[in-house]
Amino acid sequence: MSDRIEKTIELNAPLARVWQAISDYREFGEWFRVKIDAPFVAGEEATGKILYPGYEHLRWTVTEEPTLFSFTWLPYAVDPDRDYSAEIPTLVEFRLEPISKGTRLTITESGFDKVPEYRRAEAFRMNDGGWAEQIKNIKAHVER
Repeated sequence: MSDRIEKTIELNAPLARVWQAISDYREFGEWFRVKIDAPFVAGEEATGKILYPGYEHLRWTVTEEPTLFSFTWLPYAVDPDRDYSAEIPTLVEFRLEPISKGTRLTITESGFDKVPEYRRAEAFRMNDGGWAEQIKNIKAHVER
């Protein structure tokens, strides 16, 4: 198993539009399907309620990292009866590159080697599928 998930998509939208969709907490929440409580602030925790069907009972918590657009979170921490607070979070990075027809977006989540072994494979599998869905969501969001 790899330590990282990487998804790349070419979007028919200018870089400024894609940047707005990933850095504005309301727009991010719209395509990511989470109602975020307040604007992103580098180095501070952002929280919200997950709106994705089947996961509505979960709170969304990330800490935005102050380089490019990135955040840390606990991957697939979905059991409400488990305390995940001692775990080391993974790092999610959004990189934008202008291309002739718009923007190439690469999303990378790394650090799965630090996820406890008993849940590492499932967290990787679920987040890999989740990011495959999220790149479709952002594509639909910025290209409409």
